[in-house]
Amino acid sequence: MQNKQLWAPWRLGYIKSGTPKNSTPEEALDWLEGADQDCFLCRCVADLDDRHTLTVQRGAYSIVVLNRYPYNNGHLLIAPRTHKARLDDLSVAEHSEIMQTMAGLTSVLERLVSCDGFNIGLNLGRVAGAGVPGHLHWHMVPRWAGDTNFMPVLADTHVISQSLESLYDLLHEVLAQPSPTA
Repeated sequence: MQNKQLWAPWRLGYIKSGTPKNSTPEEALDWLEGADQDCFLCRCVADLDDRHTLTVQRGAYSIVVLNRYPYNNGHLLIAPRTHKARLDDLSVAEHSEIMQTMAGLTSVLERLVSCDGFNIGLNLGRVAGAGVPGHLHWHMVPRWAGDTNFMPVLADTHVISQSLESLYDLLHEVLAQPSPTA
């Protein structure tokens, strides 16, 4: 299999400078308790200039931001408003709102960009590909029949070293246990 290249010069700004600079003066930002001032998602929450930050929706517990370096048209990031790195750090209200937001956004994007499907995912931890491992966020990427795959790792062959049955047994055992938060 031959490696193919995609020319994407618009990503150079991201590579060279990271997060785009904020137009709002620092003293005007409304930081939440526990926010990381170096986190672009926390900055989007703190900066009420939604157009500048490309924040398309704010909920009581979540925020939706257009990805500045999208894999496809309509690529959204859905995140809790609070700076949390782990799924088990989310409250029931945060988790529920995030899931309801994603469900609603699928209908909205289907109408707006006439997509045929979605890739929706969360990279949990730096080794899993999280570019912002300290602030959970889900990627919602619209897909169309015949578009190119946005995950180049799918073109390679990977060895799965555990059988599905073995993994099932492990998951079944753990999930049968009462939840520590229940």
